[in-house]
Amino acid sequence: MKLGKLLIQENLITEEQLNKALKEQESSGEGRLGTNLIKLGYLSERQLLASLSKQHGVPGVDLNTVEIDDAVLNLISSNIAKKYELVPLSRVGKMLTVAMVNPNDIFAIEDIKFSTGFEVQPVVASETAIRNALEKYYEGQDFLEKVEKEMEESYEDEVEVVGVGDKDSDEEETSDLAANVDSGPVVKLVNTVITKGVEANASDIHIEPYDKELRVRFRVDGILREIMTPPKKMHKAIASRIKIMAKMKISEKRLPQDGRIKVKIKGKPIDIRVASLPTIYGEKIALRILDRSAISLDIETLGLEDEQLEKFIHSIRMPFGIVLVTGPTGCGKTTTLYSALQKINSLDVNITTAEDPVEYSLIGINQVQMRPAVGLTFASALRSYLRQDPNIIMVGEIRDKETAEIAIRASLTGHLVLSTVHTNTAAATITRLVNMGVEPFLIASTFNLVVSERLLRKVCLSCMEEVEISPDYLMRVGLKPEEFNDVIFYKGAGCSICNGSGYKGRIGVFEVMTLTPKMRELILEKVSTDKLQTEAVKDGMRTLRDIAVEKLKKGMTTIDEVLKETTIK
Repeated sequence: MKLGKLLIQENLITEEQLNKALKEQESSGEGRLGTNLIKLGYLSERQLLASLSKQHGVPGVDLNTVEIDDAVLNLISSNIAKKYELVPLSRVGKMLTVAMVNPNDIFAIEDIKFSTGFEVQPVVASETAIRNALEKYYEGQDFLEKVEKEMEESYEDEVEVVGVGDKDSDEEETSDLAANVDSGPVVKLVNTVITKGVEANASDIHIEPYDKELRVRFRVDGILREIMTPPKKMHKAIASRIKIMAKMKISEKRLPQDGRIKVKIKGKPIDIRVASLPTIYGEKIALRILDRSAISLDIETLGLEDEQLEKFIHSIRMPFGIVLVTGPTGCGKTTTLYSALQKINSLDVNITTAEDPVEYSLIGINQVQMRPAVGLTFASALRSYLRQDPNIIMVGEIRDKETAEIAIRASLTGHLVLSTVHTNTAAATITRLVNMGVEPFLIASTFNLVVSERLLRKVCLSCMEEVEISPDYLMRVGLKPEEFNDVIFYKGAGCSICNGSGYKGRIGVFEVMTLTPKMRELILEKVSTDKLQTEAVKDGMRTLRDIAVEKLKKGMTTIDEVLKETTIK
C-alpha cells in the first residue's frame, strides 16, 4: 500500500493534507512524501516511523537514540551509504543490520552483500533521520580525513617542527604556526566548526585537548554534546588559527587570553567571543557565539508573567535606585538587562554601561569594555561615569564591595543603576551583598527590585508525547499531587528536529522581589535569607519553583527540567 493511502486509512492525515504535501513535494523537487508531511506539520516523526514500519513490513528504528560503532560504519563506504540513503547499525556474526529509507531496495541490499560479504537485515528509518545520520557519521568523517590527508601531504615537515627543540624560541615557533594556520585545510575546518555551531543555534563551542584526542563540543539549549573528534595533531594549528582570527598572541600559551572575532555566515553578521585556557594537554578554546538576529531584546517576550512584567517595568522607569538581576552563569541575565535598556532607551536620557565583555552593540547607548590590565575596572569606570552626566548606568556585574558601594553611591545621587549578581534566589542577593561588606542601611535605602532568573528547556513540539507521573513520585520531589489531578505531562521522544534530546528552545522563569517597607526593616535587622524569602512570598512574590510548575502544567516543559533548575526547601 502507498504511504499516503496508509496514513489516511490510519486517520493520521486527511485527503486534503495529502494533496498539499504532494504539491509541496512537486514544487520543491526534493524530499519524500513523509518528509514533506512533517515539514507542513501534519505528521510527527514518531507517527511517520510507525507507518513506514507498517508499510514495508520491517521494524522501524529511531536513529537519534542509537550510537553506531566506528567499526560498523567502516563496513559500508560513504559512497554506497549516500547513494542508497542507508546507515549500518550493528553486526552480529554474519548478519548486518542496516537502516534504510527504502528497505525493499533489492539493488542496495545486493550491493551491500557484495561489498561486505555479510547478510543484510533491513530496518526502516525516516528520510530526515537517515540524512542527519549520514551527515553526522560520514560527511564529517570524510571531511576530517580529507583535511588530515592534506595536512600530511602539504605541511608535514612544518607541523612536525612545532614544539620541538628549544622551548624558548617563541619567534621560530610562531612563524611555523603562522604558516600552518593559514593553510587551506585548517581554515576549512575552523570555518566548518563555526558555521555548524551557528546553524545548530549553539551558544558556545568548546575545543578541548586531551591526552590522545581532541574533542569539539557544542552547547545547545544549555546542554553540551560532542560534534566531532579531529586528529589530535591538528590541535595546535586549530588553536593558533582561532587565536590569529581573534587577534590574540599565538606565542603565548602559558596564560589565559581573550579575544573577539567578527564574521559573516550566509550574510548574517556574527560576533564570537574567544577565550583560551592553558590545560595540561594544551590550550582549551571556548567560543561564545553572539548572534544578534537569534536573540530578542523585547522585554515582553522574555517570559515574565504579566504581574512580574508590570513590576519590572515600573522599577526600571524610576528616576533613581538599583535594580538587580541574579542567577547562575548562562541563565540570560545579560539579555534581560539589555532588554530593559532597550525599553527605557530614548533621546532624552543618557545611558552608559560598564561591561566585561560587551556582548551586543546597542544604538544610542554608551557601552564601555572593561580592561583590568590597564586599570579600567567596574569600580574605576563607575567613578568616571558620575562625571559624564548619566541618567542610567548599567554595570555588567557587582563582584566586590568597592563596585557595590560605588553603585549605591550613584543611586543615592539620583541615578538609576542596573546590574547583576551571581546568587541562587532573589532573597539570597541581599545576604550576598551584606557578606561582601555592604552596610544593610545602604541596601535598604537604594534597592528597588531584585529579579532571579532561570532558563527551562521546552519540550520539542515535533516529538512530544504524553507520559505518566505517579502521585508518589510527585510527593518525593516536593510537589503536591492534588495540584496535578487534571494535568497532562509531556516529554519529547527524540527526533531529528531536536537531535534526539526531546527538547527544542528555552523559556525564562523569574521571581521578582519588590523591596516593600517591611522588607527594608528586615534588611536593617540583618535577618536570614529564609526570613526575607518568607516575607517576600507574603508580599505576593511567586518563587522560581511556582513559576516553573506553572510552565509544567501548561505542558511547556518537563518535571525533570523543573527539578533541575529550581529548588524548594
